[in-house]
Amino acid sequence: MASFILWLHGSGDSGPANESIKEHFTDPVFKNTKWGLPTAPSRPITINRGAVMPAWFDVTDVPITSQSVRHEDEVLKAVKDVHSMIDKQIANGISPTNVFVCGFSQGGALAIASILLYPKTLGGGVIFSGSMPLNPSIKEQVSPEATKTPILWLHGTDDKIVLFEAGESGSKFLKELGMNCEFKAYPDFGHSLMDEELEYFSSWLRSRLLSSGGVQQRRGCCSQM
Repeated sequence: MASFILWLHGSGDSGPANESIKEHFTDPVFKNTKWGLPTAPSRPITINRGAVMPAWFDVTDVPITSQSVRHEDEVLKAVKDVHSMIDKQIANGISPTNVFVCGFSQGGALAIASILLYPKTLGGGVIFSGSMPLNPSIKEQVSPEATKTPILWLHGTDDKIVLFEAGESGSKFLKELGMNCEFKAYPDFGHSLMDEELEYFSSWLRSRLLSSGGVQQRRGCCSQM
């Protein structure tokens, strides 16, 4: 059965620049996996003195902490675009439980916001060095179906751009909503995607696909963990 991985890049990056992530998904369970690697619209970024670059929403301060200003209107606009991407794949026959929304940094923040506000349970979300871009009051808009989507949150303890405590705070918020959120800390890792994280990402998605019944495992094969 087909699956879909939507990857949302960080500010200043692009979708095509992240194509190499696919190299970690060579297991047969990903044979029928489609990828979406969109590029954010170009916009002026306040923290970069108005320089124009791809970004899902504005950034006004760095490092990003659990107390950073949240540009909720801009985030919600970007969430609508992500939901349209998800809806298109579901309309094309992919089960919501085989849809995964993932991202790095600002893309990770957008991923979690999109999952929380989506009206259906998805296969999962994977957040790399992200933060919660919505105010706590957003919990009133989170549906019971959305809280059933499992989350993997990976964060380096030496991240100087999105502080580790911002990741911990975001994970705690999800758990308070009753969500299944695995928070995985990487000692001494900074604000970058590391092979060790990507390998765990691949393994986690593999296990989700197998457990959902979206992919049938061949007899005699062993689960990679």
